[in-house]
Parts: sequence; structure tokens; C-alpha cells
Amino acid sequence: MDINDLQTFLAVAESGSFSRAAERAFITQPAISKRIAALEAELGAKLFDRVGRRIQLAPAGIALLPQARTILDGVGEAKRRIAALSRDIAGPLRLGTSYHVGLHRLPPALRQFYTAHPNVQLDLRFMDSEAACHAVEQGDLDLAVVTLPRGSNARLRREKVWEDPLEIVVAAAHPLAAARHLRLQALAEYPIILPVPGATTREIVLAALAPVRRNLRIGLETNYLELIKMLVSIGLGWSALPHTLIDGDLKVVQIEGIRIVRELGVVTHAARTLSNAASAIIEAIRATK
Repeated sequence: MDINDLQTFLAVAESGSFSRAAERAFITQPAISKRIAALEAELGAKLFDRVGRRIQLAPAGIALLPQARTILDGVGEAKRRIAALSRDIAGPLRLGTSYHVGLHRLPPALRQFYTAHPNVQLDLRFMDSEAACHAVEQGDLDLAVVTLPRGSNARLRREKVWEDPLEIVVAAAHPLAAARHLRLQALAEYPIILPVPGATTREIVLAALAPVRRNLRIGLETNYLELIKMLVSIGLGWSALPHTLIDGDLKVVQIEGIRIVRELGVVTHAARTLSNAASAIIEAIRATK
């Protein structure tokens, strides 16, 4: 069974499209169709059903999917272990990061890493922290540098690098900006701007505000902290933002007994061997802590 054919099958199955699989594999759509046809001929079964413009897994495809992932994971692990026997730090490195961490935490480590290891081909992908962790779990990324997820996941290894305190902030002209002794309940009188549901940062903020969580007036929602900052600065609500985003456009509101902290760091797959390049960039990240 040809490894390229299995990789093509997985690309089509995950993207649901021959054209998107072709873009992902950097080959033509006819080449994708040829590989799938070869795999179907070898297995003696149809792997996909074509319903109009949609591609769906046929019963044989559903049966093959987990086995294909296992085979390709095994091949990848073998390559990583063999490569790790050498001292060379080169080759591809797939790294996912959130916009905020990528802009405000990673640059010093990336600068140091690239200076020392110019032969690494970095594939840097910006995405939500939750999506990056899922991509690591699925084997689509070598590592993620993100807001560390809450709870446990036996398939992921997490390493805290930075502690990232969040402050309650409002616009300079907001009614709460002039308050000296602010009660937590006062926050419920004005709309809060939050990351979208499912975001780790959102849950960290809401957990810290547990006494008034049910009374909070949720206004706008977005996963971009820079956008939240802008919305707060023009007076559309209040929020909790990291120190790296707080400037003269925002006023920090002090509330006794409230401390909001998230952890930022590195996420890798617990069962996969790290490539030399992945190990080297993690060392660079630790060095710039």
C-alpha cells in the first residue's frame, strides 16, 4: 500500500473535497483522483461516495480512516526517531500559535531560533489556541505555543512558560473609570466584552468572576484580544485584558479579591517523539522566558 495514496485519502477525507485536498498536497486535482483510484483498485472497494458536489466516505472509507491515521502516525514517528539520531537541526517544523502569543511572546524566541538554525523550514500557523491544541492532538502540528488548556488531556503534554495576568479594563471615559472602591457587583451593571464561547480565556475570566457570573451582561464577543481592546477603548463595554495590551486608551479597574491569570506555554503530543527542530525551538522559547 503506497504511503502517498494513504496521505491523499486522508487529505480528501478530512477536507471533504478533491480540490481542497489538492491544494493541501500541492498537486493537481487529477493527480488526487488518480491516487484515490489506485487505492480503491488495490483494496477492491469504493472509498468515497460523490453526492452532487459533496464527497462523503463510503463504508470502506469509514473502515479505512482510523487505520490510515494509525499507519501514517507510525511512519511519521519512525522518521522522527531516526532523524533524532543525528544532531542536525533542519527540515520542516509546523508550529501553531494564537495571534496574541505570536505577536507579543514569540518574536524573541523566533529571532534567536532562526539565527541559530537557518535550515529549518518553519510553517507558522496563526489560529485560536483551542484549534491549535486540537491540531497537535491530530498530528497536524508539531507543537503549539498558546494559552494552555484547562482540564486534563492524556494525549497532550503541556509546559507553562509564561504567567499572563489579566486586568479589568474600561475606557477612560467609562463611568467605572473614576471609581476608587469598586464592588464586584458593579461590573454587572455594564456590558462585558468576551472571547467567544469555548475559548479558554473566556472560561478563565468567567471563573474568576464566579460570584456575579449569572448577572453579567454579555455584549460583544470576539476571539481577537486586540479587537476587544479597541471595543473597550471606544466605550462599548469592559473586559479583562493582559498587561501587554494595556495602554493610555484603557483604565485599569481595581477590585479587591479578584485575580485573573492565564498560563501561556508549549503544547506537544504526549506520545510523539519531538523532532530536533521542535526540541530546539522549545529551548529557544524557554530561554526567552
